[in-house]
Amino acid sequence: MRSSKFLKAEQTPLSWDTPGLLAGVDEAGRGPLMGPVVAAAVILDELNPIKGLADSKKLTPQRREALYDEIRAKALCCSIALATAEEIDQLNILQATMLAMRRAVESLRLKPNKVLVDGNRLPTLAILSEAVIGGDAIVPSISAASILAKVYRDRWCAEFHLEYPQYGFASHKGYCTAEHLAALREHGACPQHRRSFAPVAEVLR
Repeated sequence: MRSSKFLKAEQTPLSWDTPGLLAGVDEAGRGPLMGPVVAAAVILDELNPIKGLADSKKLTPQRREALYDEIRAKALCCSIALATAEEIDQLNILQATMLAMRRAVESLRLKPNKVLVDGNRLPTLAILSEAVIGGDAIVPSISAASILAKVYRDRWCAEFHLEYPQYGFASHKGYCTAEHLAALREHGACPQHRRSFAPVAEVLR
């Protein structure tokens, strides 16, 4: 077992034909100034395919919502996990993302034989794993994971908006928009803001 918190992907040929169950993993929420980073892991059912899977960023919110429900209904199993804003501040956003991904994989009801992770970094897993740059556009199970993570986090932001409507979380989802920065300057940081992120840290000085 390697001791590092995350591993840089080795430049080896992709080998998606490993026998057994294959899980795709992706995340949402690395860039925003607030809230958790969310990861999802999905094992699709080859006998029950889902049409229209794609990188969640290329889909409309309505299409993502519809696919979210279809993935939850048709996948062999799936899991959604997160790392909190506090954990992001403690670990840094990259290591917190790896933590959320590891939690998602370890929470799967079925144990996959291999895990494909979007990007060029791998969480430390006790399962054969491979990083796939641009995987959310070319690997269906990663596309499905990207949709679950994105929809879950967007719903989280909409719910948290009800508690702190002055920040506009329901519209900008915590990203560094002019509206969000103006609200930070006017109201200061809320409990879900990532204090290690520069725009938030500047407000707290």
